[in-house]
Amino acid sequence: MTDIHKHCPVCNTPIPLDETTCSPKCQKVLRDRQAQMKRSRMILFVVMVIFILVFAYMMFFR
Repeated sequence: MTDIHKHCPVCNTPIPLDETTCSPKCQKVLRDRQAQMKRSRMILFVVMVIFILVFAYMMFFR
């Protein structure tokens, strides 16, 4: 039977339960991915707000 463990979210290497990633390199990759995802979500949010404002303008002021 194997010991209880989890896997690194970047490279899928088995790691202890108290670790987030297996190495500083994977930690940096994970941090970069999270920052990119946050940026993408913010851009999507801004585009949706702009779309809603344009739609509202066209519905009520024309």
